[in-house]
Amino acid sequence: MSDRVSDRTLYTADWVLPISSAPIRHGAVLVQAGRIAFVGAASAVTVTPGALRTVTLGNAVLLPGLVNAHSHLELTLLRGFLEGLDFRDWLRTLTTVRRDLMSESVLLDASRAGIREALRNGITCLADTTDSGAPLTAMREYGVRGVGYLEVFGPDPAQCDASLAQLQARVFEARAQDTALVRTGVSPHAPYTVSRDLFAATAAWSRRESLPMAVHVAESPAEMLFVRDGMGPFADRLRAREIAVAPLAESPIALLESTGVLAAQPLLIHVIQADDRDLRRIADAGASIVHCPISNAKLGHGIAPLDRMLAHGIRTGLGTDSVASNDRMDLLGEARQATLLASLRAGTPDALSAHESLALATRGGADALGLGSRIGTLEVGKDADLAAFPLTHDDAQPLFDPAVALVHALAGKVEAMLVTVQGHELVVNGAVLQRDETLPLRVERWRDRLQQWRQASTAE
Repeated sequence: MSDRVSDRTLYTADWVLPISSAPIRHGAVLVQAGRIAFVGAASAVTVTPGALRTVTLGNAVLLPGLVNAHSHLELTLLRGFLEGLDFRDWLRTLTTVRRDLMSESVLLDASRAGIREALRNGITCLADTTDSGAPLTAMREYGVRGVGYLEVFGPDPAQCDASLAQLQARVFEARAQDTALVRTGVSPHAPYTVSRDLFAATAAWSRRESLPMAVHVAESPAEMLFVRDGMGPFADRLRAREIAVAPLAESPIALLESTGVLAAQPLLIHVIQADDRDLRRIADAGASIVHCPISNAKLGHGIAPLDRMLAHGIRTGLGTDSVASNDRMDLLGEARQATLLASLRAGTPDALSAHESLALATRGGADALGLGSRIGTLEVGKDADLAAFPLTHDDAQPLFDPAVALVHALAGKVEAMLVTVQGHELVVNGAVLQRDETLPLRVERWRDRLQQWRQASTAE
């Protein structure tokens, strides 16, 4: 982790986007002892110059650090490996590779590579779902903010006690390493991998322990078929393992309500297959949602009802999901995709504005993770988690609105020039300060190993 921090630093930029208020032309943000002490016009800064470090960003936009409300850092090295597979084969191949090939050192390198990519894209906070716990270690190494939700699996009710005991042991070990920035949570994976009994037991325990929880839910038509009718590919797979399958509830969200999961106010991942009754259940419980528009589209699962989520007042953020299902950890790209799909769903242009999608990528994610009092907007007293992007790219010209330029013209084309977490500078002049010279070589070796595995599998 970088130690580059000053007690008082003034950042100035041609544009400052506080998110909680209107854009500021020729703005400034004063950081003092890791927190925001001033946000406003640069001309209004009245602090004395003594002991004040000034960073002039110039033709750039400065905004809150982006909050990636759903990632799988440990899968970063599977980018592009699962192309062309339907969701069942995608999951099966992923599970096999994860079990047979991905050692602890590989998972940690994958997490490190993912965090470096996140930082280059202005992401300061990640809500990561993990089987290994390696992302928690990598988050602490790099000084980012985040939650690592340790997954639990067990579709057979007979597995419930053993699965919960294993989860508890892992959580107790991981929580001993929690910091002010990085904390441990739990994730009963999904309705087709977790029994009703295990959902209920995990929810009850997480509430007693005040653990944050995340669940993949209402993601695909196959999941709906499994929960509502006890049919489809997920049911077939369990029956082949001699696990009894029967209808569980009228919908995946109803299942979470009946097992006490919603009462734990979890972060619900995807929520594509949900109607207004489901969304009312979520809103009434005070649960949150993370919208993953690119992953949803790439896997062919559909367009989530973002407009209805927001109409119900549900705290909603944006997530990239894993690069195994997305190929990029680019939250500005997610913001753009969210606006496009919202317009497509509504049949009207600008159904979700660029400003609104940026709010989802910052304040929305922070609120969804229960961190809205600390991050997500540029306001006095909040932690100084900042990201700045250059506006010098030709494709941003002529510039009329920095939010529109950032979301629609520059997403995927520019990287962050500055990233700070709690005042610590982690990216400066576009470079991640923490060095790892041999990581690219280790990634290449992993790619070669995967190629050999695939060739051997094909030969069989």
